[in-house]
Amino acid sequence: MIIYTVKNGDTLYSIAREFGVTIAELERFNGLPDANLITVGQDVLIPVSGSIHTVTAGESLYSIASHYSVPLDSVINANPDIRPPYTIYPEQIIRIPEPSTKRTISVNGYAYPSINRNVLGQTLPYLTYLSIFSHRVTSTGSLDSLNDSELIKLAKAGRVAPIMVITNTEEGGGFSSDVAHAVLETAESRGNLIENVISTATRKGYLGVDVDFEYIYPNDRELYNSFLTELKAELEPRGLTLSTAIAPKISSTQVGTLYEAHDYSFHGSIVDYLILMTYEWGYLYGPPMAVAPYNEVKKVLSYAVTEIPSRKILMGMPNYAYDWTLPFQEGRPAEILSINEAVLRADRLGAQIQFNQNSQAPFYEYSQNGVSHIVWFENARSTAARLQLVNDFNLGGLSYWTVNQFYAQNWRVVEDMFNIRKVL
Repeated sequence: MIIYTVKNGDTLYSIAREFGVTIAELERFNGLPDANLITVGQDVLIPVSGSIHTVTAGESLYSIASHYSVPLDSVINANPDIRPPYTIYPEQIIRIPEPSTKRTISVNGYAYPSINRNVLGQTLPYLTYLSIFSHRVTSTGSLDSLNDSELIKLAKAGRVAPIMVITNTEEGGGFSSDVAHAVLETAESRGNLIENVISTATRKGYLGVDVDFEYIYPNDRELYNSFLTELKAELEPRGLTLSTAIAPKISSTQVGTLYEAHDYSFHGSIVDYLILMTYEWGYLYGPPMAVAPYNEVKKVLSYAVTEIPSRKILMGMPNYAYDWTLPFQEGRPAEILSINEAVLRADRLGAQIQFNQNSQAPFYEYSQNGVSHIVWFENARSTAARLQLVNDFNLGGLSYWTVNQFYAQNWRVVEDMFNIRKVL
């Protein structure tokens, strides 16, 4: 598969003709929301063997071959126009042959019960786990109800393991430090919660439990570790998995309520796998930037693999975009978009999509009714760059927040780079 970036003067017809495919193939392969609209900077996936790489300063054929885990000779043979001494230059296009083997990874997707069933049906072939969000925990250890029975049934029919997610969230609100403290504080409240989790998981037919406790008070770190130990002891004999969602840290001494109670080393020793939430650098109320910048994600992974067995880590992937009004003002939220909506907006407004090399992410700016905006989103190149980190750090796989929207290009890139593990 080749990732082609639209240039001035391109049409879908000219792209199809250049690569010897049909317009219908491009439309189907890319899930283009409107095939009549493509804009400069947009990525189009070409369903042919191999891929292409745009050279950046300082790269060599050797470093490029190593990055894609293919033999140097294969890269040289795929580029007969490059002759000894094999000098390459920035912006040159290098063809990358397909690797001889693909790794098998696990892929998790968080989903709300409201997910469109057609979207779910399209997504299940690419998943190992479907984590249904969420059973809210109360301060006494009880669980709120969740309308999840149909999703559990559909997941199993698609050979995907349904995972029960528990959170310390409040109704209509965010994560609560106080709720977490109350339920973790005593052996009795922890025991009540564990009893309710086991009862619910076994009754509903879940195959595992994911604990997504966030903004835990730093002083409750050891209580949280105790809870995970006690929960694991009850899940394991029943053949149920335990996973946790953990904040993106770059050191063991990182301060902040989001980070301090998440003990990387301990979680790595006890859970079956971890969801490393490598997203939300660009966030709803924050200043405009990439949601999951490559350079920041790499820093987190560089630290994480020193504390956690790498094959237990599922790297977080965002499946959404943000549109910020400029100039940025504290307290004014961005608009949340699906990735398809972000691309369509650029197309319809004639905005030129740009690509930030440092964060390996696309963005564009536009003006409407005299108001300036900037949109950061994801495309095939940003997806491929971060998926390569799975190989670079020997990770166990990926986790998507959320799969409630279907973005075809993402799954094409995943499928091109990896085999997806099925546990049913």
